[in-house]
Amino acid sequence: MPNLSIVILAAGQGKRMQSALPKVLHPIGGKPMLQRVVETASLLKPRNIAIVIGHGGDKVRAAFDTDLAPIQWVEQAQQLGTGHAVLQALPVIGESDTTLILYGDVPLIGHVTLSRLVEAAGKETLVWLTATVDDPVGLGRIVRNQNGDVSAIVEDRDATEQQHGICEINTGFLACPTSWLTHWLPKLGTNNAQGEYYLTDILKLAVEDRKTVITYSPSANWEIAGVNSRAQLVALERIYQRENAHRLLDAGVSLLDAARIDVRGSLQCEPDVTIDVNVIFEGDVWLGRGVKVGANCILKNCRVGAATEIMPFTHIDGAVIGERAKIGPYARLRPTTTLGNEVHIGNFVEVKASRIDEASKANHLSYLGDTIVGKNVNIGAGTITCNYDGANKHQTVIEDDVHIGSDVQLIAPVTVHTGATIGAGTTVWKNVPSQSLTINPKSQAIQTGWLRPIKKTTA
Repeated sequence: MPNLSIVILAAGQGKRMQSALPKVLHPIGGKPMLQRVVETASLLKPRNIAIVIGHGGDKVRAAFDTDLAPIQWVEQAQQLGTGHAVLQALPVIGESDTTLILYGDVPLIGHVTLSRLVEAAGKETLVWLTATVDDPVGLGRIVRNQNGDVSAIVEDRDATEQQHGICEINTGFLACPTSWLTHWLPKLGTNNAQGEYYLTDILKLAVEDRKTVITYSPSANWEIAGVNSRAQLVALERIYQRENAHRLLDAGVSLLDAARIDVRGSLQCEPDVTIDVNVIFEGDVWLGRGVKVGANCILKNCRVGAATEIMPFTHIDGAVIGERAKIGPYARLRPTTTLGNEVHIGNFVEVKASRIDEASKANHLSYLGDTIVGKNVNIGAGTITCNYDGANKHQTVIEDDVHIGSDVQLIAPVTVHTGATIGAGTTVWKNVPSQSLTINPKSQAIQTGWLRPIKKTTA
């Protein structure tokens, strides 16, 4: 099979988006649409990918970061139509290649669908992706002859009344030998309602040259849905989330409501995971077998071990959590936090850049930053590690079997050694020896016969 080159058209302005952000950079499932197209294209292992940019091209280049495949950026200075756009890319793709045409604003096109196009095109064939829809208004129609062979594609504005009744439409996706494009594209004209060079006109040239032309349909019509407005963007986002939810269900995940989960990245789940409503997953998230995630949580770039329970309203970002842990509700785990098995992090506890070992607990209203906590440590309510001196961060070390009472301040750098106990309300600024009790001297004054003030009333 010949080498594969892919051309992605991404030069459109997207006026209806009403945005300074180039259309192809608007996200679907947490990723720019163009990035999703490139990721899918890369699965085909092309020799190169040419991305045609125009309006906002500098922003597209600056925002686009991928090492998935070699990319050639091609500028279309004037937007004169899809045929003109592909013509600009010809110098950077191989004459002996097969070329596949994709679109930066059609982000859900499937790998299986594209593989079929490429495989057929490698056999000296022009392969066009078409679809049958209930409402073809505004879309190019596929015109067939009496034998059922494709004879032309007619744009909606140029179609006759009879052609407007055709429900088989052009998706824009095609693949064919590059040498054919080199021959046909310079022949395109602008004798149409929009005065543009239509890529679709190459089909008529292919018929005239007696080339083999076949059509395929996508696995699902939502694959070929494009985005030209924010309303379409929202609709496509819902389709993406729906399909993602179905994949999770098929993998043995329980979703309490499949319509109320948002995956804005990559979510990998072992069987018997349970996810409650309104949970958002961002970046790369992995959930072990039997994990339970409560309602209204946000999990980002994290790993959660088997049988751990994440209770409602918990935020986890960049943390690794062991097995059988209990986190939340209303807990916050920040980047580079690592929790061992059976760790408990309770309500309104924040942990940042810390390691907490097996079976240790901080159940209430605490802050642990830049801290190493050993095994079987109990941290009382209101405890904080004072890790910042106004200029630099410092580390607190709490060794195994330490008991820390409520409302304790640990002034870093400081170490509390194995088995020590810190009394409630203590400020610790010196290292604490093993098996010791640390308290700050306090006195308590009592006044008998004292009367509480009474609120004054106005006449």
